[in-house]
Amino acid sequence: MSKLYIVPTPIGNLDDITLRAVKVLGDVDLILAEDTRTTLFLLRHLGIDKPLRSHHKFNEHAAVSMIAERIAAGENIALVSDAGTPGISDPGFLLVRTCVEAGIEVEVLPGATAFVPAIVQSGFPCDRFCFEGFLPQKKGRRKRLEELASETRTMIIYESPFRVVKCLEQLAEVLGGDRRAAVSRELTKKFEQTVRGTLDEVAAHFRANEPRGEFVITVEGRIDRRHAAESGNE
Repeated sequence: MSKLYIVPTPIGNLDDITLRAVKVLGDVDLILAEDTRTTLFLLRHLGIDKPLRSHHKFNEHAAVSMIAERIAAGENIALVSDAGTPGISDPGFLLVRTCVEAGIEVEVLPGATAFVPAIVQSGFPCDRFCFEGFLPQKKGRRKRLEELASETRTMIIYESPFRVVKCLEQLAEVLGGDRRAAVSRELTKKFEQTVRGTLDEVAAHFRANEPRGEFVITVEGRIDRRHAAESGNE
């Protein structure tokens, strides 16, 4: 039976590709890629030669029905993003929903995603967390930050190097500059780095050191200091 495969790809280190992902990419009839140039580089590294088609946020609305029809007609198709798991802050949701609604089988492979290593190495509780992805750039951003001020779970935010300092400053303004955070960049790559401290401290670090690479900001959830002191946890 033909199906849609959701295939995670490495977020940096190409050795993080799974054996199952390699097999699926080698077996399908077509690979949908966020950026065909990026995926072609990976496929060449893996020794895989398969047809590629662009599938990104600018064309996915128009393409999902046609792709679902091709799968229903008997083709096996894989969706990959530039890095990580499709659908997690990357295109994929619309295609998955369309296939599910059409009764087409969807198989999702486990694999790379940036927020898991970021939260585990942050040192903050990771049994329960709040994944925010990219915050709204303009409309609704302040409101979302104010909502996060009362969040008690560990929070995870994605940010670009061009906006990371502003994001940290805004978080400090709304959540408090003494709220603890861990900022990870270039995860799994040669220059991987995690900077830990208060929001004020990590913002100051990246004001003094030019931000480079993709960033994951992990922020401590709100703690009721009075309750913690009374229960003996502080």
